[in-house]
Amino acid sequence: MSITEKIRQHILANYLFTDDPAALADDDSFLEQGIIDSTGIMEVIFFLEEEFGIRVDDDELIPENLDSVNRIARFVQRKRVAA
Repeated sequence: MSITEKIRQHILANYLFTDDPAALADDDSFLEQGIIDSTGIMEVIFFLEEEFGIRVDDDELIPENLDSVNRIARFVQRKRVAA
Protein backbone atom coordinates (compact mmCIF):
# COMPACT_ATOMS: atom_id res chain seq x y z
CA MET A 1 0.00 0.00 0.00
CA SER A 2 1.34 3.43 -0.95
CA ILE A 3 1.96 6.29 1.47
CA THR A 4 -1.00 8.16 -0.02
CA GLU A 5 -3.33 5.17 0.41
CA LYS A 6 -2.28 4.65 4.04
CA ILE A 7 -2.87 8.31 4.86
CA ARG A 8 -6.22 8.39 3.06
CA GLN A 9 -7.41 5.25 4.86
CA HIS A 10 -6.37 6.67 8.23
CA ILE A 11 -8.22 9.95 7.63
CA LEU A 12 -11.33 8.19 6.31
CA ALA A 13 -11.49 5.75 9.22
CA ASN A 14 -10.61 8.11 12.06
CA TYR A 15 -12.11 11.45 11.03
CA LEU A 16 -14.82 10.75 8.45
CA PHE A 17 -15.79 7.36 9.92
CA THR A 18 -16.12 5.66 6.55
CA ASP A 19 -14.16 3.41 4.24
CA ASP A 20 -15.62 5.03 1.11
CA PRO A 21 -12.68 6.52 -0.83
CA ALA A 22 -15.08 8.87 -2.65
CA ALA A 23 -15.68 10.71 0.64
CA LEU A 24 -12.26 12.39 0.45
CA ALA A 25 -10.30 13.71 -2.52
CA ASP A 26 -6.52 13.70 -2.12
CA ASP A 27 -6.38 17.50 -2.45
CA ASP A 28 -9.29 18.31 -0.10
CA SER A 29 -8.18 20.79 2.57
CA PHE A 30 -8.73 19.32 6.03
CA LEU A 31 -9.06 22.78 7.56
CA GLU A 32 -11.34 24.32 4.92
CA GLN A 33 -13.58 21.24 4.87
CA GLY A 34 -13.67 21.03 8.68
CA ILE A 35 -12.37 17.47 8.59
CA ILE A 36 -9.60 17.84 11.17
CA ASP A 37 -9.12 20.42 13.93
CA SER A 38 -5.93 21.28 15.80
CA THR A 39 -6.28 18.32 18.17
CA GLY A 40 -6.85 16.04 15.20
CA ILE A 41 -3.69 17.31 13.54
CA MET A 42 -1.70 16.26 16.61
CA GLU A 43 -3.24 12.78 16.32
CA VAL A 44 -2.27 12.70 12.64
CA ILE A 45 1.30 13.63 13.62
CA PHE A 46 1.45 10.69 16.05
CA PHE A 47 0.15 8.40 13.30
CA LEU A 48 2.77 9.64 10.82
CA GLU A 49 5.61 9.25 13.30
CA GLU A 50 4.57 5.70 14.20
CA GLU A 51 3.52 4.50 10.75
CA PHE A 52 6.36 5.99 8.71
CA GLY A 53 9.15 6.29 11.27
CA ILE A 54 9.61 10.02 10.83
CA ARG A 55 9.89 12.88 13.29
CA VAL A 56 7.74 15.96 12.75
CA ASP A 57 9.38 19.09 14.15
CA ASP A 58 7.38 22.03 15.53
CA ASP A 59 8.39 24.29 12.63
CA GLU A 60 6.95 21.73 10.19
CA LEU A 61 3.43 21.97 11.66
CA ILE A 62 2.14 24.15 8.84
CA PRO A 63 -0.73 23.71 6.37
CA GLU A 64 1.70 23.37 3.46
CA ASN A 65 2.80 20.05 5.00
CA LEU A 66 -0.35 18.75 6.66
CA ASP A 67 -3.56 20.11 5.10
CA SER A 68 -4.48 17.36 2.63
CA VAL A 69 -3.71 13.75 1.83
CA ASN A 70 -1.39 14.78 -0.99
CA ARG A 71 0.43 17.39 1.10
CA ILE A 72 1.03 14.88 3.88
CA ALA A 73 2.21 12.23 1.43
CA ARG A 74 4.72 14.63 -0.15
CA PHE A 75 5.87 15.72 3.31
CA VAL A 76 6.40 12.10 4.43
CA GLN A 77 8.31 11.32 1.23
CA ARG A 78 10.60 14.34 1.76
CA LYS A 79 11.22 13.35 5.40
CA ARG A 80 12.05 9.76 4.46
CA VAL A 81 14.49 10.85 1.74
CA ALA A 82 16.19 13.27 4.13
CA ALA A 83 16.59 10.60 6.83
